[in-house]
Amino acid sequence: MAKILILGAGIAGHTASTWLRKKLNKKHEVIVVSPAAYYQWVPSNIWVGVGKMSVDEVRFRLDKRYKKSGIIFKQAKAVSIHPEGDKSNNNAFVRIEYTKPDMVGKQEDVDYDFLVNATGPKLKFEATPGLGPGKNSVSVCSYDHAAHAWEKLQESIAKMEKGEKQKFLIGTGHPGATCQGAAFEYILNVHYEIAKRKLTHLADIKWITNEFELGDFGMGGAYIKRGGYITSTKTFAESFLKERGITWIKRAGVKKVGPKKVFYELLDGSEHEEAFDFAMLIPAFSGPGLTAFNKKGEDITSTLFAANGFTKVDADYTKKPFEEWKAADWPSIYQNPTYKNIFAPGIAFAPPHPISKPMFSPNGTSISPAPPRTGMPSGVTGKVVAQNIIDWIKSGKPLMKHKASMAKMGAACIISAGFGHFKGGAATMTVYPIVQDWDKHPKYGRDIRYTVGEAGLAGHWLKWFMHYMFLHKAKGYPFWWLLPE
Repeated sequence: MAKILILGAGIAGHTASTWLRKKLNKKHEVIVVSPAAYYQWVPSNIWVGVGKMSVDEVRFRLDKRYKKSGIIFKQAKAVSIHPEGDKSNNNAFVRIEYTKPDMVGKQEDVDYDFLVNATGPKLKFEATPGLGPGKNSVSVCSYDHAAHAWEKLQESIAKMEKGEKQKFLIGTGHPGATCQGAAFEYILNVHYEIAKRKLTHLADIKWITNEFELGDFGMGGAYIKRGGYITSTKTFAESFLKERGITWIKRAGVKKVGPKKVFYELLDGSEHEEAFDFAMLIPAFSGPGLTAFNKKGEDITSTLFAANGFTKVDADYTKKPFEEWKAADWPSIYQNPTYKNIFAPGIAFAPPHPISKPMFSPNGTSISPAPPRTGMPSGVTGKVVAQNIIDWIKSGKPLMKHKASMAKMGAACIISAGFGHFKGGAATMTVYPIVQDWDKHPKYGRDIRYTVGEAGLAGHWLKWFMHYMFLHKAKGYPFWWLLPE
């Protein structure tokens, strides 16, 4: 019998656990540890943040889903990893601490034969003083944050309805933040809600980003085929904002968020301030802060994790100049090189380097996006890890024949530009591969045949359909396995 322990129940962890349970004999245990009671479909939090969906439309309880499929669920957070066991336990284990209301604070050591670390990111609001819910800005990174954002947005809308002007600042809240796509989607939806109420004359909406150029999205931007022409995502992104009268600040690293004012540094080293009435700013991400110990009790955290807290996998972490980065640097099986039975799909793995070119101000501040690994890459890598573990258990050998490098993987992205069955819109874009391969595609870094973009109402319908399709899959409804990751 094998015991597979999965830390996290987001897209990567949930995908891995459901595939493991489907393909393995019931004599093998699949255990999921997650501090949250709910699974959430994160891409639709945007719509919660503008009041178009309720919290319960984007989430469901994990305990019922896992009980139905025979997965053991523990509502708890991982505290430390012991890949060699300890002096009293010869088995590898993870120490967990329960977050379930009737068990808060209770700890347990959970043994494993295979460990899938799919904890995803810690939302590091504290890295920017004054940032985040309960302080001076809002967030849409989780369903509860998004619900709070909608409450605050309604307050600003109510003031505009009384004739009071409002300033909206939306974008990234840290010099090294990622998830520009989510913030970009949110600003378009906020504009849509304001325009629908005919209040744009009272709204000053501004985009603030750490991107060198708009449309970078943490992947170095892209050239896309659109309507028979090849254009840049810079032009694509700028046109969406210009059409809506939204202005922007780029190459900006937010250093502090005060009441009604943001303090930021530009890439040229100059310091600036920007006033606001409503601010939604994405925080920096890091690993959850797990520690690791060997059998002797010695700290081996740096062996298992990179400095940012994400798990080291089969990537090339050699420090190199930007010009020497290669597509081959990126991992394909998400396996830790020291402890071969530990895997880290999705956001949990440590990237070998950014995808966008690193930029530093004269003051030494790094102002450039971290690489995105959300959505489709998380689902695909979660499945690949599950497939390799399944093969290993069934054959008794670490075959590792399933691979999914982000430098060989395509991704589709739909950015909602307003929620309405007949008046909404979206920007639909696919890129292939996600990480540029300049050796294989020397002109654009990507295959222009499969890197395309379009805008229109059809994209909104597709995103709306995907919301229900992926929740159907996540809930384990009939034939869920036929739906793509």
